[in-house]
Amino acid sequence: MPFQKQPSPTWAYALPSALLLMAPFDILASLAMDIYLPVVPAMPEALGTSPAIIQLTLSLYMVTLGLGQVVFGPVSDRVGRRPVLIGGGLLFAGASVLLSVTSHGTPFVVLRVVQAMGASAVLVATFATVRDVYAGRPEGTVIYGLFSSMLAFVPALGPVAGALIAKGFGWRAIFVTLAILAAAATLNAWLRWHETRPSNSSGPRPAFGTILGSFAFWTYTLGFATAMGTFFVFFSTAPRVLIDRAGFSQIAFSVAFATAALVMIATTRFARSFIARWGVPGSLARGMAMLLLGAAMLALGQIFAAPSFTTFVLPMWVMAVGIVFAGSVTANGALEAFGDLAGAAVALYFCVQSLIVGIAGTLFVLLLGGDTAWPLACYAAIFAVITLLALELLRSMQARQDSNS
Repeated sequence: MPFQKQPSPTWAYALPSALLLMAPFDILASLAMDIYLPVVPAMPEALGTSPAIIQLTLSLYMVTLGLGQVVFGPVSDRVGRRPVLIGGGLLFAGASVLLSVTSHGTPFVVLRVVQAMGASAVLVATFATVRDVYAGRPEGTVIYGLFSSMLAFVPALGPVAGALIAKGFGWRAIFVTLAILAAAATLNAWLRWHETRPSNSSGPRPAFGTILGSFAFWTYTLGFATAMGTFFVFFSTAPRVLIDRAGFSQIAFSVAFATAALVMIATTRFARSFIARWGVPGSLARGMAMLLLGAAMLALGQIFAAPSFTTFVLPMWVMAVGIVFAGSVTANGALEAFGDLAGAAVALYFCVQSLIVGIAGTLFVLLLGGDTAWPLACYAAIFAVITLLALELLRSMQARQDSNS
């Protein structure tokens, strides 16, 4: 099919049909992280490996998902959205099938990286298609909003689904389920997803150096990494803390984990008015303050009490509020100056955040004990303090610029 300057006229789907076509790929990329959590404590024995290796299956998935944004974005601009989407869907489904039959730690880690590559490709192709078809149209805002709402429920429902599947059919059935869902979504896309890449999209390479040289970009991207990393360390440690040490069943763990996600969903509903009042810097600062408060609660619980819902999950509720306040404004702060480089800036924003979260979050878990509250408390506290210091320095720099102009 030749490329055209305008989106293909065959992309004439009503909004519900477009959502049914695109949403499964967005959900699957996140679901592959969350549905797997209830069985994490059992995986070292099942694969004959160590908890550190199993931690890599979470960390490398996150890192690969981020790095893929800057790889598959340019590829989709060059060869088209449809090939990247179909290829990514097949890669995700194939890796999921192989994960379900693997019995050793090393190939399991490698296949999780391959699975993440497929997830990254379909995410890039999906969001690029939304930009191609719905840029400047009200349907685009609706689609982004619905995507965000659906993704907010994945951490709440994914672990529950994973626990039920594992209880009924074993842990391998989790990856069979992901393979079936990915294959169904890819088949639907094969039949109905038409190319939308404009013919003039292969222009000069974006100036990454300009973006990476912005202190505002780094400050707010660091704030985003602090917020998302806090949740990453939470789901990296929660299975071992609550199942191994607090004695929760897989179902009870999944429900407890879901409450933190539900707090984030509830906070999102009322946060808009507060964010409008505080502004971008004020909202980020208050989000970091909530993370520091939650970290202090975790530390006190770790020192003076046994692991429990009260000492581990309730502090996460406080931190969940901070995650929403911070995560709601960091994109605006990081990307505000790059309207003409929006695609490259977004790719770098997610890539840098994923690298910080995957690498630093993993180090905290491995060095401080993945079955305690210390990795979560220390990651949130240290990165929140660094973010607040960077935010204050940014304010000083902007004040000097304003006084000199």
